[in-house]
Amino acid sequence: MAPASGEPQPWYRPRHLVLQVAGGIGMVSAGAGYTYFNNKVDTDILLGYVPKRFAGSTLTLASAKLLYSPFTVRLSDKWQIKPVSVGAYFSYTHGTLNDEERGQYTRDYYWFSSDTRYGPLAGGRVTYVRPAKANGRPRNLSLYYDLSSNDLYLHSYLTNTKGLTLGQILVLGIGVKADF
Repeated sequence: MAPASGEPQPWYRPRHLVLQVAGGIGMVSAGAGYTYFNNKVDTDILLGYVPKRFAGSTLTLASAKLLYSPFTVRLSDKWQIKPVSVGAYFSYTHGTLNDEERGQYTRDYYWFSSDTRYGPLAGGRVTYVRPAKANGRPRNLSLYYDLSSNDLYLHSYLTNTKGLTLGQILVLGIGVKADF
């Protein structure tokens, strides 16, 4: 049952939904999130999917993203942008090839995790400001982008700057965020 108009929502209820394409957290990812600290910080929890034909095995990814947007530029009554957002993400991939086969490789064969990634991200957002609900909660609709990398890509780049370019270690994600 929804709270009466004007009553605060329970702390555990998400404040927005997100749908993202690419970005290192699945070919397609969907999830929910929270906005706090005067609309400057977003935390999103997403589930991503990559079909077998693109990865060798079907992949399911669970990810968390934390973004800080220091300021908002109001373009008009209906449009605003957050030109700068910075943050980090963590992602766990289930279904990687050879993920379940014990003893296939010696314990120290891989120095990195084959299913866990974390790293920095930066991006921006354009928002269409819709009228607030009766309880005052925003109903904005945003288009965003994230440019990210991860621990393995960054390590590979920093130990091989002549062999890799920044363009080879950056990943672009594009998504939609709907406040409710």
